[in-house]
Amino acid sequence: MTIVGNVYPFELNSEEDCATLAQQLSKLLKLYDFTQDSLQIWFCADLGSGKTTFIRYLIQALGFKGRVKSPTYNLCEPYSINIHHQDVAVYHFDLYRMNHELEWEEAGFKEIMTEPGIVLVEWPEKANGTLPDPDLIFRMEYQSENVRIGTIEPHSELGRKLLISLDEDVAK
Repeated sequence: MTIVGNVYPFELNSEEDCATLAQQLSKLLKLYDFTQDSLQIWFCADLGSGKTTFIRYLIQALGFKGRVKSPTYNLCEPYSINIHHQDVAVYHFDLYRMNHELEWEEAGFKEIMTEPGIVLVEWPEKANGTLPDPDLIFRMEYQSENVRIGTIEPHSELGRKLLISLDEDVAK
């Protein structure tokens, strides 16, 4: 796929496609120093569309060797991943079970959202505009058991740089 307008469309026809896209994105993320900067990636999609599966592949592709758990019940799963001999904080949030838009903040996660590292957020719409602005937004849609379509949209200069690099990397 190539960038269309300001978005990168994708189609995943298997778990292997999902893993491949996650690997391509992780390769680009490893080029940046997230021990100094923060990256916010939001995942917007219905239940069963593949958000958690994609994030699991992304965390593994970044170099995490353990079990990647879903944070559905505790809102956040933190990971420390060694990238280029530096520990990078990666936080996987799942806000699906939130009952109030500020629940993530009341749980003490406000500081995490702005600390250096990579923040991956499923169901950001449940926070109703209280989260820091995203750099990238993944939108995915369930088409059939094996097919997902979606887009990746940049929402910052860093997001635009990553999207252009992803497009160039995939075109190779």
